[in-house]
Amino acid sequence: MTGSRFLSRIGATLISAISLAAIAGSGAEACGREADCVIGERSYRIAFPEGHDGTTPIGAIVFAHGYRGTAGGVMRNKALTALASELGVAFIAAQAGGPDWNIPGAPNHHALEGIDELAYFDALIEDVTARFAIDRTRLVASGFSSGAMMVWHLACYRGAGFKGFIPMSGTFWAPVPETCPSGPVNLIHYHGTEDPVVPLSGRRIGEARQGDVFEAVALIARLGHYRPVGTGQTPGLDCARQTDGGGKLLELCLFAGKHRMKASHLARAWRIFETSRGG
Repeated sequence: MTGSRFLSRIGATLISAISLAAIAGSGAEACGREADCVIGERSYRIAFPEGHDGTTPIGAIVFAHGYRGTAGGVMRNKALTALASELGVAFIAAQAGGPDWNIPGAPNHHALEGIDELAYFDALIEDVTARFAIDRTRLVASGFSSGAMMVWHLACYRGAGFKGFIPMSGTFWAPVPETCPSGPVNLIHYHGTEDPVVPLSGRRIGEARQGDVFEAVALIARLGHYRPVGTGQTPGLDCARQTDGGGKLLELCLFAGKHRMKASHLARAWRIFETSRGG
């Protein structure tokens, strides 16, 4: 083999190796709506508003799926992911470590050993704010059904990490905590008055029992000495609003219906938190 042919072959090999490394690197970094963003043994997915330049910091909604749901399934919900462009935020789908969120009071058959959900959400926030242009002062946690139970748990123990909380059709597993280390938070809860899956007063599931929504709201109200300020006028919603001395907002919004969530409810709450002086 001549020297020139040998060098040519070496060059081609190097180029191929570099190309494969680049592909592998881009694959590792190209997590998003269709691919997992891996953090240890856990993951999440993320969608951005259309036209986002990737460098301008934006707020984010961190969403917890329901029982046996997945982050990928959340990303296939077009009404939810459309909120990214509608609100100009990143929409982040969290992923439970098992079939359900491993939180206090949950049925034993849902739980897996060694799953620390608070540590997972801590790691998610650290990763997403380091990896992407996310403004960590504008993070909101939301979720549906058992995902809403996870959101109440976050509100109780990680209140400082989020601007607000938007649980929909789910609350603590019983017993409702007597107090929360986080203290007062911004929280808007949505629930159907005829919900048979997670009734407002809860129901028994095996050895466990769902908590009472009114008890959960009363717990937050006590933490910040919230006082009623009237009811909302949103069509289709009966909302009772309270605020505390620091401007934190607590609202329970009921609708005539069963076990469901609406993206428009989430959007409404986000806009309220964005203009709240206690955010």
